[in-house]
Amino acid sequence: MPTTPPSPAAVILAVDDSIDALELIRRHLAPAGYRVLTASTAEEAARRIEEQPVDLVITDMRMPGKSGLDLVRHIRSRFREVGVLMVTGYPSIGGAVEAVRLGAEDYLAKPYTRSELLRSVANALEQRRLRTAAPAPAAPAGILGTSAAMRPVFYAIEKAAAVQANVLIMGESGTGKELVARAIHYRGPRAPHPFVPVNCGGIPESLLESELFGHVQGAFTGATVTRAGFFQTGDRGTIFLDEVAEMSLAMQVKLLRVLQEKEITLVGSSRPLKVDVRIIAGTNKNLEALIQAGRFREDLYYRLHVIGIELPPLRARGDDVLLLVRHFTAKYAAELGRPTPRFTEASLEALRRYPWPGNVRELENLVQRLLAMVEGDTIEVADLPAGMRSDSFFDERRPDRTLAEVEREYVQRVLERCDGNKSRAARLLGIDRKTLREKLRRAGKRTPGDSGQGPA
Repeated sequence: MPTTPPSPAAVILAVDDSIDALELIRRHLAPAGYRVLTASTAEEAARRIEEQPVDLVITDMRMPGKSGLDLVRHIRSRFREVGVLMVTGYPSIGGAVEAVRLGAEDYLAKPYTRSELLRSVANALEQRRLRTAAPAPAAPAGILGTSAAMRPVFYAIEKAAAVQANVLIMGESGTGKELVARAIHYRGPRAPHPFVPVNCGGIPESLLESELFGHVQGAFTGATVTRAGFFQTGDRGTIFLDEVAEMSLAMQVKLLRVLQEKEITLVGSSRPLKVDVRIIAGTNKNLEALIQAGRFREDLYYRLHVIGIELPPLRARGDDVLLLVRHFTAKYAAELGRPTPRFTEASLEALRRYPWPGNVRELENLVQRLLAMVEGDTIEVADLPAGMRSDSFFDERRPDRTLAEVEREYVQRVLERCDGNKSRAARLLGIDRKTLREKLRRAGKRTPGDSGQGPA
């Protein structure tokens, strides 16, 4: 069995509550060409897998809080393409059987030698390769991506297009929920009929019912004619309800009735009309949390979430960032009638490392702005916004900084990249908003609600 990684090197996440154990894994694997990330808890590991693609997780079995077995369960339920190697200082046949039963590729007992670790890692990666060797589905027209994080999305689009069930698309703002909804519609039997996108958050609550279901003449002041709503416009086709979580509870009740009865009632009318419309909904909110808070109806959630598709954030899509940069650069260069500029390797690396809180929409806007503002034929790191420029110079030449200084600077950089949005910054940092406020307070940064004048 080979003990050297394929090219490009596999990304391995080591998980152990012992710093010494993590350092040992790093010392063994990094010289062999592997890229090694670390986490000290199962919860931290789960967050890291959400943030960026990982090929293999090496996890200790016993840890405070969630155990290694809990982490294996989580990975197998959400990240089927990630390999798992279980390591433990308490070897037992029962533990090995349970780890493999849950989906671990291999099991390694402490203490182990460097050659034993390399052999187990190579074996686990080979098993992962064989398990995921099925041909990847082609990306639907209009959606760019070759990363492992997008493969489940492409599979889900194919499956959803083949049936008529309602679909709920979940993902951060800017990840491309409408593109996915369009792909489902145009790959299915309703393709010859209308696709009607509706931004529920962009229509005032007082007008939403009329916009969705239509109204009769005289239904309210200004209703001078009878007017069809989006559901009638989209008859036999698909209606995409984006930001569905922005609907009021009263409006949710009316939408639920449409889903149940397949009929609508125009505002000002008492006569229901049958409609044949497939509903695809989109949200950037955690609907289950909103249900617990009493802000979203549980019965509506289950009606919409017959098929669920979760879009990964751009920061978890690896080299898809570079693919999208090339696409948008060519697109806007053609629109401007100018030669396509070249990004330097350093500028591309800076873009790849940036966490993209605004996702694909933010990247597209950036490329469009760069092509409008940069006149030369090369785009350098200096042309990028300040928050995207590499500051590794300072990190490499200031080993005397305290941990508090490093943390303070990193928190501030993330906050700048999120344009001061503390909720987004907290999500990227893996902490809650209250903890972020406390860190900023200790650093002397005012936040809304603190004493003092002006915004944060």
